Amino acid sequence: MECSRRLFIEGIGAFTAVSVVGCKSPKKGELPLMRFGLVTDCHYADIPYAKREHPIGDAAYRETLSKLRECVAVMDSERPSFLVELGDFKDQGPDKASTIEYLDRVEAVFSQFSGPRYHVLGNHDLDLIDKPEFLSRITNYGQKEALPHYSFEVAGIKFIVLDACYNSKLEDYVPGNWDWTDANVPPQELAWLEDELASATGQVIVFGHQCLDPNADPRHIVRNAADVRAVLEKSGKVNAVFTGHQHAGLISCVNGITYYSLRAMVLNSGENGYAVADVYPSGGIVVTGFRKAASARIDVA
Repeated sequence: MECSRRLFIEGIGAFTAVSVVGCKSPKKGELPLMRFGLVTDCHYADIPYAKREHPIGDAAYRETLSKLRECVAVMDSERPSFLVELGDFKDQGPDKASTIEYLDRVEAVFSQFSGPRYHVLGNHDLDLIDKPEFLSRITNYGQKEALPHYSFEVAGIKFIVLDACYNSKLEDYVPGNWDWTDANVPPQELAWLEDELASATGQVIVFGHQCLDPNADPRHIVRNAADVRAVLEKSGKVNAVFTGHQHAGLISCVNGITYYSLRAMVLNSGENGYAVADVYPSGGIVVTGFRKAASARIDVA
């Protein structure tokens, strides 16, 4: 039986309560098992500031390196077990050479974090370069060569990283053959996901770029998100899914799984956003947002 709970989302000021059903909460007096750091949608590029309508928000591409340096410094002080960026790490330059240079610059800043680091593929990571080219220039902790989708374990928790950068023909995104509104998880990756969940002996947390939350803007949702959610729900092991892509961010709970879409780092001049998440033995997760990123906790109603 599912139990009624409240998801508390912190904006500017106090927590706001949103009624949800079936999401797990930390128990009183629990100590966290571990902590991880989150950042998304850096979109670094040496290109002009872009004015955009609300609620998307402007894009301060050139400020990302300084914003990410701030994030890395805070993460080093918070000492998470690892730091993961949730996609759209860089943006597009006027040509392939400049685009690769942007990737190298932002990876150099990200690599200043003193702990393990992980990446998630985003659509803009593949605007003028393909997956092998992107993956050859970044580092995922513990991998000889960076992988597009993968899993790893920390403190008995399995973390699963998804790659939804496939078009409706189930072809890899490549330059000139992708649409940011057309993201899909192919059958072979779904089968791999089922196997990863079946082999998990404890809690599971999922990372992706594009949204799986049905409450997100439809343009930002993976086309076969319902199929992915069905696999996650059937396992009974997934506590939360963390994504980017929807720049303003969104948090909701669907069939016992919390979906947290983190605010984009690239948003607006002078602003910033990143977060740490504490994971508890009961399965509860407390997210502490920095700057404009939302904080959230799951509490019994």
